[in-house]
Amino acid sequence: MRSRISCLVYVKAHLLLCITLLHITIVSSVTPPATTTTSSLKNNPTIKCALNENNTDQLALLAFKSKIIEDPQGVLKSWNDSHQFCKWDGVTCSQRSRRVTVIDLSFRGLVGTLSPYIGNLSFLHEIWLGNNTLQGEIPPEIGRLSRLQILGLNNNSLEGEIPANLSHCSKLAYLRLDVNKLVGKIPKELGSLSKLTKLLIHNNTLTGGIPPFIGNLTSLESLNAAGNVLGGSIPEALGHLKNLKELLLGSNELNGTIPPSIYNLSYLSVFSLLENQLHGNLPQGIFFTLPRLQVLQLQVNQFTGPLPLSSSNASLLEKIDLMNNNFNGKISIDFGGLQHIWRVNLGFNNFGSGEPDDLNFVASLVNCSNLEVLSLGGNQFRAAFTNYVGNLSTHLLQLGFSFNHIYGVIPSSITNLVNLYGLYLTGNQITGTIPSDIGRISKLQRLHLNSNRLSKKIPNSIGNLSLLSVLRLDNNRLHGTIPSGIKNCQNLLLLNLSHNNLGGNIPKQLFDVPILSISLNLAKNSFHGSLPAEVGNLKNLGELDVSENKLFGKIPSSLGSCISLEKLYLEGNIFQGPIPLSLKSLRGIQNFDLSRNNFSGQIPQYLEDFSLKKLNLSFNDFEGMVPMKGVFANASAISVVGNNRLCGGIYELQLPRCASRSFSRRSLLTVSYEELFKATDGFSSENLIGVGSFGSIYKGTLGVDGSVVAVKVLDLCRQGASKSFVAECEALRNIRHRNLVKVITSCSSVDFQGNDFKALVYEYMPNGSLERWLHSRPHIGYGQTDFQSLTLLQRINIALDVACALNYLHCHCQRPIIHCDLKPSNILLDCEMTAHIGDFGLARFLPELMNPNHSSSIGIIGTIGYVPPEYGLGNEVSTEGDIYGYGILLLEMMTGKRPTDSMFGEGLSLHKFARMALPDRVMEVLDPKLLNNDEEEAAAVANNTRKEVCLVSLIQIGVACSMETPRYRMDISDVVHELNLVRDILQATQACP
Repeated sequence: MRSRISCLVYVKAHLLLCITLLHITIVSSVTPPATTTTSSLKNNPTIKCALNENNTDQLALLAFKSKIIEDPQGVLKSWNDSHQFCKWDGVTCSQRSRRVTVIDLSFRGLVGTLSPYIGNLSFLHEIWLGNNTLQGEIPPEIGRLSRLQILGLNNNSLEGEIPANLSHCSKLAYLRLDVNKLVGKIPKELGSLSKLTKLLIHNNTLTGGIPPFIGNLTSLESLNAAGNVLGGSIPEALGHLKNLKELLLGSNELNGTIPPSIYNLSYLSVFSLLENQLHGNLPQGIFFTLPRLQVLQLQVNQFTGPLPLSSSNASLLEKIDLMNNNFNGKISIDFGGLQHIWRVNLGFNNFGSGEPDDLNFVASLVNCSNLEVLSLGGNQFRAAFTNYVGNLSTHLLQLGFSFNHIYGVIPSSITNLVNLYGLYLTGNQITGTIPSDIGRISKLQRLHLNSNRLSKKIPNSIGNLSLLSVLRLDNNRLHGTIPSGIKNCQNLLLLNLSHNNLGGNIPKQLFDVPILSISLNLAKNSFHGSLPAEVGNLKNLGELDVSENKLFGKIPSSLGSCISLEKLYLEGNIFQGPIPLSLKSLRGIQNFDLSRNNFSGQIPQYLEDFSLKKLNLSFNDFEGMVPMKGVFANASAISVVGNNRLCGGIYELQLPRCASRSFSRRSLLTVSYEELFKATDGFSSENLIGVGSFGSIYKGTLGVDGSVVAVKVLDLCRQGASKSFVAECEALRNIRHRNLVKVITSCSSVDFQGNDFKALVYEYMPNGSLERWLHSRPHIGYGQTDFQSLTLLQRINIALDVACALNYLHCHCQRPIIHCDLKPSNILLDCEMTAHIGDFGLARFLPELMNPNHSSSIGIIGTIGYVPPEYGLGNEVSTEGDIYGYGILLLEMMTGKRPTDSMFGEGLSLHKFARMALPDRVMEVLDPKLLNNDEEEAAAVANNTRKEVCLVSLIQIGVACSMETPRYRMDISDVVHELNLVRDILQATQACP
């Protein structure tokens, strides 16, 4: 009977527990993801109550899985109904409670976010999720895991701030959040984690300084906050961390000095403060107070003073790096007792006394059998190259003495360093020869002997250095030829033999190193012969410099195969012939110098399409027209002097005009009314192409050669027409610029009825006016051109053309000219869509305006909408007035709205309309045609940040030019500069979508 009662009690208790657990499952906020393959919860056997399982953990794990979008290793495939969750990969449960205690999914390549339901795994002790690609924020629900001891989320892409409620994980001993994208301050709440031994938060974007409360974490053994932007100074409170073994605070914009309390952390083994703005001296006894120090990294700071004398007693020191500071004085340290040292980097300080024994301390390093790196470059050592170098550890990998005042010869014993891969002796006064058996150092990858006084030949054994990637022998006194064995250096990326006395032909074998990609520099030697055709083998080469030699012949067409070239220097030789067409493939070239040769022929038009920063064609025999686009539009980026048969080009080049191709040799200085009447078919309406303020414009075919012209006939009955004729003739008489409409001739005679007749004959512009391209509507216009909407690049080019013309008129004419009537109808487009300013009928000369006898009562000059406000107040016309009109013109080009649009009024103007859109609403005010003319282009403009930057810049320029107060308007030369930058950005965007 008693046993039956016991059984009933057991069953009742079991049933009660089942109900309780089922209730917990129901009320928990966890729901399995819709994508899981589990059957419905009510039929899932794992939902059934059992004493040794817990459904809260299973559902939380499934919620975790639902947030993972990529699982390349398939680690989560086992997380399904066929396995009990304690047997799922990466999951560990306790034997007694069957609750999840460990999740270890590090190094699994997982992509996704962290589910907040991880906070329901209340028995978790350890979370290892490092080295994945987890994104989003760290769920604050992790703070509910009161049993958590280890949280490893390092090497992911987590964002946001560190959750303050991690402080509720009171047992936390190990916290790794390093190498993520975390921001904000280190939460002060973490100061309560008294059991924390490791805090690793390096390589994020944390700010707000190093909080002093970290000094309360007295169990801390490792603190790594390097690679953030914390700023501020190092708090004295860190000296309270008596158990600290590792302190790493590098690359944090820290300033000030190291608090004295830090030097009392006697357990410290790693002390790293590199790349900050710290200053001060190191205590002479630092290695007495920090006896366990193994790593000292203070490079790239502003420390001063001598190397501490206690360095000789740093018996456990493995690595000391003090590079790029201001340490100074003679080094008299005996390093012989530092048996664990493997890296000594004291480079780029002010060590040295100028005494002959400056390098004697190197002898003590002979006893350091583990030495791998010795860097002493960039100091003030003034001594002979020590023979002790050859007796250093055979484990030595890098040896650096560059940029000192070391003299003498390279000791032959240096070839004993058979494991050396980097030898750096640049910038000294070393004489003698390169050791003949240099090839013994067969593992050498970088050999820098440049800028010394080495002489004689390059040894043949250099060809034994088959692993060599960088060889610099430039700026020496070497002579002879390049040894043919150089072809065996098949890993060469950079070879610089410039500024020597080397001669002979350039060996073809030199071009049998296809991996050569950074630079081949043979400049300023005495090489002769031709440039071998084998140069085309170097398809990955970025820079080729053979300048200042005695090379002759033509450029081999094979050079066009070097499609990675960015810099090409051929100047100062005897090359001849034309620039080959094959170089058209070198579209990535930026610096191109062909000066001081005998090149001939025309300058290739394809150079206009290159993204050149510098082009020097000077002192050759080029002929013909200089192109005007691309780099040729920037006078500071090109040089064509010394080519006496060139013509054309931009005004700043000051070259003679090319013979016109549009007109015959017969003179057009004068033309009669009869000729113009015939040319325009009696000024017929069919030839009428425009109507202006003072007359009409007709298309005409002039003379027997059939030259097409535009004829502006003045209506002398209109007031001011005669004055306009005189002003325009005067303004255009002596000015020449590619972006000004050219006046071929003028006509002042009488017509058939004996009336006065005045006309101007212009170069014909087949693409009409900018007005027609911006505002399509039925009206009289140029020819039968099909006017489409202008692209963004076309608008920028037109704006730049007009700005260049204004810059010329205002700053480069003998008598500066103010146009006074900038507007779209006065901007004409030629067959290549190059813009030209026309209609100088209202133009004024600046010196004339400065005449004290000149009357200012001239009224408002210009067209309503484009006239600056000051003209309405009676002010004289000025260059700033033109700039105002230009600004309105640019805003009209970008918005598609005229300044006289009906929407403007009652305080709203085109200027204010555009200004209010800056910087975030620019897309709302753009000309709809700019976005509707091509769906792909519209999408690109809307989704490309760089294109949006261009659009914002253009609106900003227009607004800056049309400011109400003249002195606040943008200078026209700055406009040209800014527009060039905008165009470069846009072209780069289109080239690399």
